[in-house]
Amino acid sequence: MNVNILSHYHPDERGFVEKMVDWLERTASQHQLRRTDFLDPRQAQIVEALVRRYPDLQMKLDGGFAQAERQRAIIAPDYMDIESQDMGIRLLIVESSDAKIAELDHGDYLGSMLGLGLKREKIGDLHVSEQGCHCIVTEELADFIDIHLQQVHRVHVMTSIAPLNQFIPIIPKIQEMNLSVASMRLDGIVSDVCRLSRAKVMAPIKAGRCKVNWKVEEDPSRTLAEGDTISMKGFGRFVLTTVQGETKKGRIRLTIAKYV
Repeated sequence: MNVNILSHYHPDERGFVEKMVDWLERTASQHQLRRTDFLDPRQAQIVEALVRRYPDLQMKLDGGFAQAERQRAIIAPDYMDIESQDMGIRLLIVESSDAKIAELDHGDYLGSMLGLGLKREKIGDLHVSEQGCHCIVTEELADFIDIHLQQVHRVHVMTSIAPLNQFIPIIPKIQEMNLSVASMRLDGIVSDVCRLSRAKVMAPIKAGRCKVNWKVEEDPSRTLAEGDTISMKGFGRFVLTTVQGETKKGRIRLTIAKYV
């Protein structure tokens, strides 16, 4: 493998890059169709960039619905018809007669499925409502989860596998924030959004706990731009939706959409 390829990626991403390059080499040389597990947006970006290095390969992304964040990819020789290929995605519906199901959140459902021994990449988007959860999962494990997922955070649940056209996406709750910042530095904006001192956000950023557009960012001085998505472990995610301009005192007015 060309080491120059790896040098473009964060150390945490290099294992994934090596795996995908091996997949692409095998697909090209053996003229096979391959299907990935669910990719997060950053991984999808990496795969798309790598596929462009192979003129005889093509790829397709699908997460089960139009706005899916996590998606599976099909990679195949360019002469194959990939549009008609089954992406191997199933809809698992989780419900309960227990009123406490309305109190469960995304982490409860994900944690219970991971507790069955599943890997995160086998699970796509989870859309939670007061009635339960619509879970996008790989077809390989849909039956396993259907049989074994009987409880979510002490709430007894019932599961069923349904056609994807029954999927009901839930619009995430957003808190809009208007900020006035001295600069577009990552640490300053994260500090204001998370309501922490700048000193307290420096350590988690430098430790690799912060991502900008799903890519690990360890430089607190990174300049952010309109449209950037920022997440920090333990503090959630937000989008820098609008840069409104400067105040009379030279500060920058921003609008932030924070997921709650």
